[in-house]
Amino acid sequence: MNRRIKKKQPAAELPLVDTLSAEEYLSRITFEDDDFEFQHKDGLEHIDANFASQSYWKDALIRFKKNKGAIFSLVCIIFLVIMAFVGPGMNEYRYDQQIIVNQNMAPRVKFLEQFGIFDGSETMRTSTGSKEINYYVSNGLEDTYYWFGSDSLGRDLWTRTWMGTRISLYVAVLAVFIDLVFGLTYGLVSGYFGGKVDMVMQRIVEILNSIPYLITVTLLLLVMKPGLMSITFALMFSGWLGMSRIARAEVLKLKEQEYVLASRTLGAKSFRIIFREILPNIFGPLITQTMFSIPHAIFTEAFLAFIGLGVPEPMASLGSLISSGYQNFTSHPYMIVFPLVVMGLLMLCFNMLADGLRDALDPKMKDM
Repeated sequence: MNRRIKKKQPAAELPLVDTLSAEEYLSRITFEDDDFEFQHKDGLEHIDANFASQSYWKDALIRFKKNKGAIFSLVCIIFLVIMAFVGPGMNEYRYDQQIIVNQNMAPRVKFLEQFGIFDGSETMRTSTGSKEINYYVSNGLEDTYYWFGSDSLGRDLWTRTWMGTRISLYVAVLAVFIDLVFGLTYGLVSGYFGGKVDMVMQRIVEILNSIPYLITVTLLLLVMKPGLMSITFALMFSGWLGMSRIARAEVLKLKEQEYVLASRTLGAKSFRIIFREILPNIFGPLITQTMFSIPHAIFTEAFLAFIGLGVPEPMASLGSLISSGYQNFTSHPYMIVFPLVVMGLLMLCFNMLADGLRDALDPKMKDM
């Protein structure tokens, strides 16, 4: 209860402090029942509005929930993950099944065709003009439906698009694993021990970082077949360098803190201090860096597949689908639209989610 003291006795009626001792002066001051009153006129107790005491992770979760863009991105990522595993089994086609008579079929959806959209028709542009055609009608395929259309070999683009999304998600998980296992450990050890150990380890990082990534992948393809294994080794070769720098910088800031010195004084071993004392206090920047590395890894895989260094046929990836759709863009634009939208949405959502996590995990973003 917030109260204040009201002095009923005027100051002039009290003797001067100089003529009395402090004990005698205080003993002559008397308090009555009405000397204390509520600070507010309504007679109710008022408590200042302030933040309640709560943990760091709970506070970060509250800030993350307020970020609508990050929440939307998380929902989209979950949806894409579900579709990557469920989508290929939603129709009767396999990702490598070729039906030559059904090649270059435009998208057709059973319920939407009643509204004049996704009805299997497309406009063909030639040197003499443009003409609308429908291969479903001309070939007598009244009960055939390709939701994303078919490619030049008669393969279902719906199934191949979601199979390609699996490849992108595999690369995303691989990037997280490499960052946390290689980059995080390397950066923590380098920053904590410092001195000659840090100097040697950082020179190795600089050498690896100076080698162009495309040259690394090309050299790997000379000794390995194109595919996921070569992409995996390429990411393991240099994909962890960014994380190691972030981890090293954070350790350099924290290794001289009082709690680290206290643990060292009590006899804690170096690796116990690194992984039990320092690591829990730098989770925020590390998670943010990991989330930012996922779109980069997805783009890298798509770029390698686009130039022909990705997974071999008949396996599909979003990059290879975009590459094949690019070759038919002028005549059949739908072949590139759907894989491009899925990959763009996947990268955009991971970037927005990383931004949301960065704002939520940064204590400086807390509203005061």
